[in-house]
Amino acid sequence: MTTFTRDDHRGTGPGEFTPDGCSVQMYARLPDNGETEIIAGAVPSGAAVLELGAGAGRMTRPLLARGFHVTAVDESPAMLEQIEGTGAVTVRSTIEDLDLDARFDVVTLTSFLVNTADEALRARLLRTCLRHVAADGCVVIQREPDGRNEKLKPGVAWSREGMTISIVSIEPVGEGVSRTCIGYAFEDAQWTQTFYSHNLSTSRFEAALSDAGLTVDAYLTDDRSWVRARPADDGRGPATP
Repeated sequence: MTTFTRDDHRGTGPGEFTPDGCSVQMYARLPDNGETEIIAGAVPSGAAVLELGAGAGRMTRPLLARGFHVTAVDESPAMLEQIEGTGAVTVRSTIEDLDLDARFDVVTLTSFLVNTADEALRARLLRTCLRHVAADGCVVIQREPDGRNEKLKPGVAWSREGMTISIVSIEPVGEGVSRTCIGYAFEDAQWTQTFYSHNLSTSRFEAALSDAGLTVDAYLTDDRSWVRARPADDGRGPATP
């Protein structure tokens, strides 16, 4: 089986890019698209939140504005520079290697990161979530809904807040994995991001959670793209092995 990793991801356009093909300038322009409303409705108010893959702070700022205490994690120093001064604690690290001596009320894994085409990486991402969530806390995950790739076609586009997002191309590359190129067009600049993702069925997603020591507590949206999970048990030992 061919394994596609984030090293296979690519981006085009002006400015600096992260190792997985994300444009720092473009992500700094992305607005909150209702994600923090879903999170806020699923977790205790004022909770301590560990935001994994925070990027340029698209969700960090709205979470802070809602009264949450946010620790924002990203591997890109250029992304974290966009968050500095907001009131969030910032940590430079890949998600899979993160090992803080702390546990949080809420851990978030959004932006469809769980749909990575690298199964070994998916397992490590979920174990990071388990490693850092409090015994009575929760993990909020954004996943691709079942059959998502079947509904996306090249040329499909939508607009919001001065930005047009379009599907430039999408092609299956085997065993549930697709290669997708998305375009982001603003009045003064354009970017593309090409990535590989695995559209996990609900059963396979839940199995991945179980393998990592997590279990579904609730699906938060009708399409099951947002999930609240909890530790399957409290036999995890101390926060840092």
